[in-house]
Amino acid sequence: MSERDSPELPDFSVLKRLARDQLIYLLEQLPGKKDLFIEADLMSPLDRIANVSTLKQHEVDKLYKVEYKPVVSTSDQLCFLIRPRIQTVKWVCDVVNADKAAGKFKRYKIIFTPQKFYACETVLEEQGIFGDVSTDEWAFYLLPLDEDIINLELPEFFRDNFLEGDQRWVRTGGSALHLFHSIYGPFSKVYGIGRCSKMVYESWREQVKEGEQKARQAEVGTVFLIDRDVDFVTPLCSQVVYEGLVDDIFRIKCGCVEFGPDVTSSDKSIKVMLNSQDKVFNEIRNEHFSNVFGFLSQKARNLQTAYDKRRGMDIKQMKTFVSEELKGLKQEHRLLSLHIGASESMMKKKTKQDFQELLKTEHSLLEGFEIRECISFIEEHINRQVSMIESLRLLCLLSLTENGESNQFSNNLNSAWPCQSYGVDHLLTFANLKQLGLLVEQQPGETLTVMESKMGKLVNDKTAGKLTDAFSSLAKKSNFRALSRRLSLVPKSDEEYDLRVPRDMAYIFSGAYIPLSCKLIEQVLERDGWTGLEEVTRLLNGHEFAVTGSNGADLRPQSDAQRIILVMFLGGCTFSEISALRFLGRERGYKFIVLTTAITNSARLIEAMLDNHV
Repeated sequence: MSERDSPELPDFSVLKRLARDQLIYLLEQLPGKKDLFIEADLMSPLDRIANVSTLKQHEVDKLYKVEYKPVVSTSDQLCFLIRPRIQTVKWVCDVVNADKAAGKFKRYKIIFTPQKFYACETVLEEQGIFGDVSTDEWAFYLLPLDEDIINLELPEFFRDNFLEGDQRWVRTGGSALHLFHSIYGPFSKVYGIGRCSKMVYESWREQVKEGEQKARQAEVGTVFLIDRDVDFVTPLCSQVVYEGLVDDIFRIKCGCVEFGPDVTSSDKSIKVMLNSQDKVFNEIRNEHFSNVFGFLSQKARNLQTAYDKRRGMDIKQMKTFVSEELKGLKQEHRLLSLHIGASESMMKKKTKQDFQELLKTEHSLLEGFEIRECISFIEEHINRQVSMIESLRLLCLLSLTENGESNQFSNNLNSAWPCQSYGVDHLLTFANLKQLGLLVEQQPGETLTVMESKMGKLVNDKTAGKLTDAFSSLAKKSNFRALSRRLSLVPKSDEEYDLRVPRDMAYIFSGAYIPLSCKLIEQVLERDGWTGLEEVTRLLNGHEFAVTGSNGADLRPQSDAQRIILVMFLGGCTFSEISALRFLGRERGYKFIVLTTAITNSARLIEAMLDNHV
């Protein structure tokens, strides 16, 4: 389909204003001067909502970062802005009890965000300070990072929900969706896959029933919810689109990246906001890295031409040029030199022989070719002690794509690798990866073909809906290769793939693989539901749903709201997936908005499994 006019995206600045107004209201509940203690990982999100001067206007005297040590504040009113974590609440209790022991009487207020949990109040009670503090909730669920990305900034959602089986964040997800729906809905179609997605959907429906419904013009008509464990392969792959690569190497935090001296060509680091307002970044963010240098050098030439225009100008023209164009050109010049610096820095790290070998290994794993060579590469990687996170990532990719590691390999692994290479500390990490289904050993006789015939029987069986847990885990193990064939995730490799003119979403992985998560979204939107994808959903352990209900929404298929699709990733999403969805949107005349519990990548996903994770 040719590229169609895309609909306009809704204005998400409303979300920031709502969050800011609510925070100000809560701060004013403690009248007079007060000191504010902010949890470290709330600093960046808060900065995007209310800057220091806004807080000062509402009688916040001093700002402190929560550091789990005695406080030095002399104020007689202390306010704590924290996540609902037991560890932080215990620290607040220590602060209050220390003051009481010293005979200091102060007023304390705890503001939990995005909500408070019963467990936190229990701690306050146990520590004997329940009556000394007032508690409140700042319902700050949605942080717009860009015109099409909204983040809940809850990285712990992934580990808590998928590893620990702790469902306390489900209602948070439902409330976030409810807030979005109340401003930009009503939704007329909701699709989803995954156990958590189903629960979040149900939580949202309950909240909608409780509230009142106003008939209004929808700005977003379609929603797709997806669990991260539906597709673990995609976030474990190395990212090669510009924004993904910047995240892998420099770590983008809350839409902002810090470029060090090697990028800035000076002795200091610079923080840069990465969003569509940065004109240079906006044009390269979704590009495959191999195209970025060509684009940047062309941009540099265009900029030079724009500067050269001033030659031969008379006074009046020069005055106009200085007042209207020069500032913009200087800003663009500054950003251009930063992105060129970042690209050079990444080139140095990524053009090494190692990286090319690494990509070749990943692509072979995804395609199912030369597995022996891949295993040798991974073993060498482990023996050379290159990087534990990287080694674990490759092992998980091997396990997921090959239905568990072969016995011979995993025997070496289980005995020698964790203990000898990286120390016994990481035995628990292995247990976590196994529990999550990221590292699985092949059972004797469970080659791919045997597994597929077993799966075939299951799929054709009328009672397949009643899969036992044992069969669920069996399905979880064997799925990738079968899914890859059914959904054509690996493009035919006999044709040359032109990365400058991508023909499908596989360009985000150099033409080697179409991300499963995005392919599912494409297929469901194309079919208007899960019809015809029954085998796929069974290979994914089911939990799929499709609900069409007007709720007073506009159901005309071509209305703009129907072509704006909210995709909610529960457990995190990568910049590569966002780039793939932007590509799909351009191709099909859709606009995608990504709502995610956190931005993830292979390193963050593996780090969340480390046994020392707090």
